[in-house]
Amino acid sequence: MTTYSEEKAPVSPTAEPLLAVKGIRKSFGAVQALRGVDFEVRAGEVMALVGDNGAGKSTLVKVLSGHHRADEGVITFDGRPVDVRSPQDASTLGIETVYQDLALCDNLDVVANMFLGREKHWKPGLLGPMREVAMESRAVEVLRSLGVRTLKDPRAKVSVLSGGQRQSVAIARASMWNSRVIMLDEPTAALGVEQTAQVLSLVSALRSQGLGVILISHNMSDVFRVADRISVLRLGETAAVFNVSETTPQAVIAAITGGRDLAA
Repeated sequence: MTTYSEEKAPVSPTAEPLLAVKGIRKSFGAVQALRGVDFEVRAGEVMALVGDNGAGKSTLVKVLSGHHRADEGVITFDGRPVDVRSPQDASTLGIETVYQDLALCDNLDVVANMFLGREKHWKPGLLGPMREVAMESRAVEVLRSLGVRTLKDPRAKVSVLSGGQRQSVAIARASMWNSRVIMLDEPTAALGVEQTAQVLSLVSALRSQGLGVILISHNMSDVFRVADRISVLRLGETAAVFNVSETTPQAVIAAITGGRDLAA
């Protein structure tokens, strides 16, 4: 069987998950969005989360990020049960999410966006002059550690950046606050070939730093280029989990659609 994978950091198959959910259910009135989902991501791996529209991906991400509370099920972090009631709870654990809209302010520069809501002031807890030099130094340090080379001026306004550069800023911001798990929602959507390659390189850099990365994507090529494992959701349930080195795009697509393995 032909396999599709690039060189990736090795992940031990016996490694304990950093973040795991078991039996997660979530309903909105009569609509069952999640019907007992099991899912996990380990430190130092990229776990792709795939599925058709309406499969439950967005709902699962919102449960993990604290925007929704699960009706049933258990969430564990570092091997202990946790209650993620709000986005603040998720951030405290070290779970950060980069949504498709990126939540960037076009009228602010790169540094200001990376510290948005977490600015460094000369007198902690008080409004007043900010520690601009310290903030810029930290922003540049984080961008360099992730191999972001396309951002030459950390004081450039976000409004003038390309799509790939904007993604880089949003992902770098998510990684700089003692983060341990980063969820990326369709990070390469609407990007060109070169910008997509830059973003996928950034995902690999997150993994090399020991973070757990959850990659939500419809792009099977991107998934097979950067992911270690793939979790498939279908109709609100976990349909399959694959090791990228041991499967094919056809098998994953078959799990997504509920059909047979197209490679058979």
